[in-house]
Amino acid sequence: MNLDKILRADPHSACRLCRVAVKGLTVTAQGETLLSDVSLHIHCGQLTALVGPNGAGKTTFIRALLSQVPYHGVIEHQDAQGKHFGAIRTGYVPQHFPFDRKMPLTVCDLMASAMSKRPVWLGTGKSTRALARQTLAIAHADSLMERKLGNLSGGELQRVLLALALYPLPDLLILDEPVSGMDQNGLSLFLDVVTELTRSHHLAILLVSHDWAVVRRYADHVVLLDKRVRAEGTPGEVFESPAFRELFPVSAYPEQAEGAS
Repeated sequence: MNLDKILRADPHSACRLCRVAVKGLTVTAQGETLLSDVSLHIHCGQLTALVGPNGAGKTTFIRALLSQVPYHGVIEHQDAQGKHFGAIRTGYVPQHFPFDRKMPLTVCDLMASAMSKRPVWLGTGKSTRALARQTLAIAHADSLMERKLGNLSGGELQRVLLALALYPLPDLLILDEPVSGMDQNGLSLFLDVVTELTRSHHLAILLVSHDWAVVRRYADHVVLLDKRVRAEGTPGEVFESPAFRELFPVSAYPEQAEGAS
C-alpha cells in the first residue's frame, strides 16, 4: 500500500515509511571524541526523544544534524526502501531565544522577516500576513499575531518559535529542551500541538528532554545517548534498561521521580 492510500484511509495515522537515517556518526574536536559511531533512525510520524546525562553529546548530535559541526558518517533522508531522498529540510526550536523584550517587534513582524525579503519597517504585505497567520495557526498561535514578542509568556513564545520552524515545512523538526521553565498549562498545550503535528503532518520530530514524565507521556521512541547509543526503544524499555540505571542515580528513575530533570 502506498503512502497516499494510507493517508486517505487514516489521515491521522503515523506513516513511518520515511526516516532520517544516521549511520556511524562520529564527531571529534581537539582530540576528544564527542560522539562515537552513532547509528539510529528518526521516523516520520513519530516523536523520538533523545535523552542522556550532561556531556553525553546531545548538543553535538543536534549540531551535526544542522550541519554546524564537521562529522564522519552519514545523515540522510530515506524512503521505506532505504533510498536517499536528497537534502533534509530541518526546523529547529531552541531552548532559549534571546532578544530585547523592549523592542516593539510583533509576532507578525517576526514571521514576516522570515517569509519575505521586504524590510519589516516598510510594512507587511497582505499575502505575507496571510501566510504568517496560516503558519501560526498550525502551532495554534494565530491569535498572537499582533502581540509584541516581549509581552508573550514562555509557552506562547515557544509556540511562535515552533510556527517559525515550520516555515517551510521541514522533513525533520528538532526541539531542544523547548518546554524548560514553562508552566503546566503552557507545557501541555505546546506538547499537544507537537503530538498533533506528528499525526497530521507526518513530521519526523526529535525532542531533547530531561523531563522523564514528558518523555514517558509523549515519546513514541526513545534513544539513550552517552557519546554512543546505549539503549533505544519505547520509553518503558529505555527507562528500565541497565544502561539507564547505570547513567542515572536512583532518585532520577522515572517511576520514582517522573518530573525529575
